[in-house]
Amino acid sequence: MLIDSHCHLDFEALSADLDGVLARAADAGITGMVTISTRVEKFDTIRAIAEAHENIWCSVGTHPHNAHEELHIHAADLERISQHPKCVAIGEAGLDYFYDNAPREAQATGLRRHIEAARSTNLPLVIHSRAADDDMRAILEEEAGKGAFPFVLHCFTAGAELARSALALGGYISFSGIITFRNAEEIREVAAFVPADRILVETDAPYLAPIPHRGQSNEPSFVRFTAAKLAEVRGVTLEEIAAETTRNFSKLFWKTGIA
Repeated sequence: MLIDSHCHLDFEALSADLDGVLARAADAGITGMVTISTRVEKFDTIRAIAEAHENIWCSVGTHPHNAHEELHIHAADLERISQHPKCVAIGEAGLDYFYDNAPREAQATGLRRHIEAARSTNLPLVIHSRAADDDMRAILEEEAGKGAFPFVLHCFTAGAELARSALALGGYISFSGIITFRNAEEIREVAAFVPADRILVETDAPYLAPIPHRGQSNEPSFVRFTAAKLAEVRGVTLEEIAAETTRNFSKLFWKTGIA
């Protein structure tokens, strides 16, 4: 049993063939997935997908690329929307200095508001961090000083120092198909030392399809290739990785009710 902890079922590459995507996921043994919000103002779309399927849940949040467009969204708004039964997480929010599609000040403001909502609701914050290790570490450590909050660094592409800092704060780390890429040795090194009770798998579909599907549109069924590579890196069986990541998912995403 595997769970895709992060995908975007509302994106056209998946929504255009959602029935087929879900059927292939079921055939691959993927028993659940979380479709992640990138714009609060489009929450109704992912909410409807989650409501229509027992094993699909959703989050509410603003991707850092869109941070400047949703500065009118405050923690209280996130908290209110997250009360929906199928909404199990806050985010994704964070810092992306690789593309810098939004002013960095807006990204940081959005991230802090999402942290406040995660702290208040005890729902996990799904964090996007790219090329922003120092600032991300500083914000996480500063905010943790105000009170603990659950979080996961999704689609991990950062350095070992940020990973260790996040783990020290009680965070989880999620790996995507990137760990199958030939030039991702540093990420595999991090994947090797993350404790077994803090690790998750995801697709970030429709992006970042793992080998042997690299270059194609990604989908939840492909998470098994990431899990298999993770098992290889950590010297365990695929069955062990499936059990560990599912157990971790059920603990972090407690609102799903998965035992």
